Amino acid sequence: MVVPGQQSLTMQMFLGNTPTWYKKAVLICLVLNFIAYFTLGPLLTSWLMLAEFIGTLAMALKCFPLQTGGLLALQILILQLTDTHHLYEEVELGLPVILLVIFMVAGVHFLRDMLFALINHVLLGIKSPVVMNLVAIIFVAVLSAFLDALTILAVLVAIATGFYDVYEKVVSRVGYHDDPDPDDGHIDELHREDLDKFRAFLRGLLMHGAVGTAIGGVCTIVGEPENIVIGNAAGWTFMEFIMQVSPATIPTLFAGILTCVVIEKMGWFSYGAVMPPAVRQILTDEDKKLKDKLTPHDKVVMVIQGIVAVLMVAALALHLAEIGLIGLGVIVLTSAMTGVTDEHKLAEAFTPGLPFASLLIVFYVVVAMINTQHMFTPVMEWVLTLEGPQQVFMVFLSSGFLSAISDNVFVATIYMDLIKELYDAGEMAKEAFEAQSVAVVMGTGIPSMSTPNGQAAFLFLLMSAIAPRIRLGYGRMVWMALPYFIVCTTVAALSIDLYIAH
Repeated sequence: MVVPGQQSLTMQMFLGNTPTWYKKAVLICLVLNFIAYFTLGPLLTSWLMLAEFIGTLAMALKCFPLQTGGLLALQILILQLTDTHHLYEEVELGLPVILLVIFMVAGVHFLRDMLFALINHVLLGIKSPVVMNLVAIIFVAVLSAFLDALTILAVLVAIATGFYDVYEKVVSRVGYHDDPDPDDGHIDELHREDLDKFRAFLRGLLMHGAVGTAIGGVCTIVGEPENIVIGNAAGWTFMEFIMQVSPATIPTLFAGILTCVVIEKMGWFSYGAVMPPAVRQILTDEDKKLKDKLTPHDKVVMVIQGIVAVLMVAALALHLAEIGLIGLGVIVLTSAMTGVTDEHKLAEAFTPGLPFASLLIVFYVVVAMINTQHMFTPVMEWVLTLEGPQQVFMVFLSSGFLSAISDNVFVATIYMDLIKELYDAGEMAKEAFEAQSVAVVMGTGIPSMSTPNGQAAFLFLLMSAIAPRIRLGYGRMVWMALPYFIVCTTVAALSIDLYIAH
């Protein structure tokens, strides 16, 4: 016999401090999925569970999606909507991204002192928020074209986290407060208005940076993981890739930069927030204190971090190894040269990345389900029955839509397999094959910014520790990405229609 008190305790333990209504919604969905499987069939159930998984991402500020999404992933496997063999194949394909998240994010942690000191000095020296955000998006876009988008955003997240930590430590009654407090009870009331404005400023800065990774990443074969898949299938070299996609990428890049200026000046879509003078003064004062407290040991550490950072950029630019392995090299070099040998201090560096890496595995269960159930295949096959410019244009739109609800590398892989098969069989001319390859590049890279799950960099930002502290949730990310999505997708579509498809 179950005592009512025991029931409430069980519900209290389930998903911890998550709101009760959300706990009940999760349980109801899990029950409905079983009913749907036996009444609607595997395909419709798969679409239902895909929508539910996106819902867990949308509720990231209520509960980290690893638990709720993980329960759905286990149910997917139990219902045999996919199997562990297909899951392992997806994990193999995604291994470079997993290694990147585990090791490169930890590597950035070991460079944080030097990076914070450098970028803190630059950003605090820029008074205009428009100029500051313009510099951020251009800087991130250029670096993302030649290095790695997720690595660049990880650096920006680390800097924003450093800013927030410094300010919160000064104005908090209890010092550093790692657990996001929805009521800001640990903050003195005199500082809460400034804190809200500071959060809005950081949200804008990070979203501009995230968009910069997208509009810069499409420009080169190494900018995004899916570009490598597309470029290899098309047989393009580094320069050939740039030349093929430039009629679409260059206008899109400039459109994104112009959008940044307009929305910052007009204050649209939650942009235009100014760093409060009191916050700037606190950050400036703390920066001065840190400089005054620097010991010879601290200065040597920062020099070593600077040297390792230069080596890291060179290794990334020359593509000497997988990005995650380069990150491991950064960890080894920096920790060895600065004397960090305590395993507990080493473990701190891995704390930010491992939850996201675990969530990626859960995400690959959903991707494996999409593949096993052939959920996207009818759409792709229909698009390829069209002819001429209409076909190229629809490849762009459909790959963008499918990438926004799943994974852009997955969509690019399937599309390129279908297109390459037609080309190899002589059913598609070389010009049409190249035009469609460009359409897949732009489709998987630009419209996918409309949702956080469409881009790995956006999803990383949503799952980062700074997101709940600055109140950056799924819905707000979609809203703030909307102007970029509309403008950049429109410009990319027009460029494809005018210069690529014809």
